[in-house]
Amino acid sequence: MPDRGGGPTGPRIRAGRPSRRVRTLLMTLGVLAVLGMAFTMFAGFWTDWLWYRSVHYSSVFTTMLWTKIGLFFVFGLLMAAAVGVNIWLAHRLRPPLSAMSMEQQSLDRYRMGIAPYKKWLLLAVTALVGLIAGASASSQWRTWLMWVNGVPFHQKDPQFHLDVAFYAFDLPWYRFLLGFGFAAAILCLIAAALTHYLYGGLRVTSPGARATAAATGHLSVLLGIFVALKAVAYWLDRYGLAVKSSDFKATGNWTGLRYVDANAYLPAKTILFCIAVICALLFFATLWRRTWQLPVIGFGLMVLSAILIGGLYPAIVQKFQVQPNEQAKEAPYVQKNLTATREAYGIDDTKVTEYAGKSTASDKTKLRDQVDDAAGIRIMDPNIVSPTFQVLQQMKNYYGFPTNLDVDRYAAKDGKDQDTVLGLRELNLDGVPKNNWINDHFRYTHGYGVVAAKGTEANANGEPVFTEYDLPSRGDLGTYQQRIYYGEKTTTYSIVGGPQKEIDYSDDDGEKTTSYQGGSGVNLDNPVNRAAYAVAFNEPQILYSGAIGKGSRILYNRTPKERVEAVAPWLTIDGDAYPAVVNHRIQWIVDAYTTTNGYPYASRTTLGDTTADSLTATNNSRAVVAQQNQVNYIRNSVKATVDAYTGEVKLYEWDTKDPVLKTWMKAFPGTVEAKSAISPDLMDHLRYPQDLFKVQRELLTRYHVTDAQTFLTGSEVWQVPDDPTNKSGNAVPPYYLSMKMPDQTKQAFSLSTTFTPNGRYNLSAFMSVDAEAGSSDYGKIRILKLPTSTTVDGPKQVQSQFNSEQDIAAAIKLLKGGDSEVEYGNLLTVPLDGGLLYVEPVYVRGGGLKYPLLRKVLVTYEGETAFEDTLGEALDKVFGAKGSTTTPPDTGTTNPPPSDNPTVQQALKDAQKAFDAGQEALKQPNGPDWTAYDKAQKDLKDALERAREAQTKADKNKGSDNSTDKSTDKSVS
Repeated sequence: MPDRGGGPTGPRIRAGRPSRRVRTLLMTLGVLAVLGMAFTMFAGFWTDWLWYRSVHYSSVFTTMLWTKIGLFFVFGLLMAAAVGVNIWLAHRLRPPLSAMSMEQQSLDRYRMGIAPYKKWLLLAVTALVGLIAGASASSQWRTWLMWVNGVPFHQKDPQFHLDVAFYAFDLPWYRFLLGFGFAAAILCLIAAALTHYLYGGLRVTSPGARATAAATGHLSVLLGIFVALKAVAYWLDRYGLAVKSSDFKATGNWTGLRYVDANAYLPAKTILFCIAVICALLFFATLWRRTWQLPVIGFGLMVLSAILIGGLYPAIVQKFQVQPNEQAKEAPYVQKNLTATREAYGIDDTKVTEYAGKSTASDKTKLRDQVDDAAGIRIMDPNIVSPTFQVLQQMKNYYGFPTNLDVDRYAAKDGKDQDTVLGLRELNLDGVPKNNWINDHFRYTHGYGVVAAKGTEANANGEPVFTEYDLPSRGDLGTYQQRIYYGEKTTTYSIVGGPQKEIDYSDDDGEKTTSYQGGSGVNLDNPVNRAAYAVAFNEPQILYSGAIGKGSRILYNRTPKERVEAVAPWLTIDGDAYPAVVNHRIQWIVDAYTTTNGYPYASRTTLGDTTADSLTATNNSRAVVAQQNQVNYIRNSVKATVDAYTGEVKLYEWDTKDPVLKTWMKAFPGTVEAKSAISPDLMDHLRYPQDLFKVQRELLTRYHVTDAQTFLTGSEVWQVPDDPTNKSGNAVPPYYLSMKMPDQTKQAFSLSTTFTPNGRYNLSAFMSVDAEAGSSDYGKIRILKLPTSTTVDGPKQVQSQFNSEQDIAAAIKLLKGGDSEVEYGNLLTVPLDGGLLYVEPVYVRGGGLKYPLLRKVLVTYEGETAFEDTLGEALDKVFGAKGSTTTPPDTGTTNPPPSDNPTVQQALKDAQKAFDAGQEALKQPNGPDWTAYDKAQKDLKDALERAREAQTKADKNKGSDNSTDKSTDKSVS
């Protein structure tokens, strides 16, 4: 019988080896896995290309792609070649015979092990370092494009007298090249040393010489290259001092040379450069001398010099020359910092004017008529009334408004511009009746219409006075495309234009449907496109769903910020895109900035920190995108628009002198349109951006001072006050307001803020910038500086006075009755006849629906305070105008309607008595008597009910026309 155990008489079964079928299956699975990974990478690339092509910015995609590919291959091949050549050279320079030692016998095993795979190992090592270096270099595409396309600033730094473009565009690229050179030198040195050691050129424990002459020469050249690169680094460091960051108590994050830099570090870097050059030459000389003695001495001297000259000497200068007389030593350099910082942030033309802070009018009643001329006081706060818009104008649950509405200017019926609060009725998928894939992505695809209200008015119920309302929207804006496919709340993709009809809106006649005709998005007719998007969005239904057919298009990247960031990745985007009806279309307007951190001597700021306020603390979407970007130069160089229906993105050159923008326009030609292409209708809605204003106001807390000595003492440092209406402890947000500054002849749409002294609450200055894009004064910053010898109440003090006023506090407590909540609107500050007028709307959120309604207006001027139902009444009381009235904080009537019925007359007299008793209860010296007040309110209600019943009965008996009953009902309501 055959030996089944695999003996000599029978075949041996190979245990553990998989069968051919299993091997085939595993190979198939492996191939499929590779193909799957390849298609996943292809899907990402392909969908990006399709999207850029759909928005007509394919040149941006191709420029970035080819730049990255070029950098990847150039620097990847350079690194691979450098490492590969040095490994090959070290192998070629190996000694013919290795020494007979235990060390070499151990290495023999490794040499024999890798001998058959030497070429493959060399290729693997070089490929690995090449891939890593190439990937790192490709991320520097911005640095390369700025260097190769850089245009001059035509401004020179005060130390080296080089154009600012050298620091902004050239120096970053040179530093990258230097870093790449250091990495290559170190990797080549390590690879060569390991190869020499493996093949006996270097010895650690063997007797005799530690290195062969060939190894010595090879490694000395590599060390010489490293030291030569260090010499270049010392030379570049000289110029780097002009953009070096350091903390300085007077200026914060200082950029530029100080006394110790100019008088210690700068000469030290020059000396170290010379020493490094000599040391590098000594290493190269080893090729002939074959000894390490001089190079090692030179290298030790360089290290010692770096410690003594580069570290110890500047510390001595700082300690014994600067600190004893810091202001005198640092003043010339601080002056350079003052000049550079003001230029870099566009605040060098700021106009600072002394302002009394006290009115000079002997009769303040005459100022009442000047208030309307001084400002269009906005009592509709866009940051509070969004829930009111939601309740009154949402119409359907699948619509919604942003948390913070926007302020714009639109022509009223009389032709004059008025401040308008507006928001778009955007799609809100959380309100879709039945959430499923078809509803979320095919049926509910867009919002509908603009809702707008007057900023300076409220109706009798405290609601906004809408100028654009209902669904479809109608009002003062006329005819425009109302469908909103692109918006701030539209964050998911939609598939439109196919067999599935979309919900437009519904009315009494039923559901209205539409099919998208905008032409944007990517066509899904191609099965390859469908497969790519199924992978990219991790949604397999896109591949096989019957809801997708001929004409179907996929819309994504739908928020205005996303679209502008994608087509212009070299811009920093403002945190607040805002809508406007322009040429019969809804356009999102997006402000964009060019920035750099390489402006010599200008102090740096972190965008995320300087643009934070009490609004961004609760609404992250309002913050700057690049939150931790440190910059020391910024320009609002581009105004962008995104069509809410088609998604079309347009970039307009706004700052025609900005060299950073000109550089990027050279890198991406044809992407930015000329400023002259902005239509007059669009120009009417462009405004000064909030984030730039917040950056500038933060710097002006210190840089309003132009004298170095005053700047160093810190006596004139201001601060942006905390929001007095918000307990978050964050800065008060700036606000848009049509206002007239003292040197202006008429109102201008402005962006304003206040300053207080550092660590104090009184007002130190008022700042405003002309925000009307079409104005000749656009961007002009005006600061009204209050005298330091007298104190003027700041926002927090004014708010505290409001809250502590006995009658106001009692009325506020009354407004908070039940489950109502009181919300304070923006505390507006308006310059008026040398003084400052403060106005604050007060809203109440009642029980049930919980949306805010304007109930009161707080006004104060020169110590006079009023808390009335309307702005007009409050102004009348503050200025003592003729016919001023004070409306009691409770409903009721003090003038009963006439009636012949004695029962009605008695009931109304009782009502008046109860009302008076209630008012007396609120005015008790020790605070309101709430028990007596509650009793009076009950008596008031009972008396009015008796009056109503008696009058109704009398009218029926006499056949009256019920006029008295209507009058009584009106008084009760």
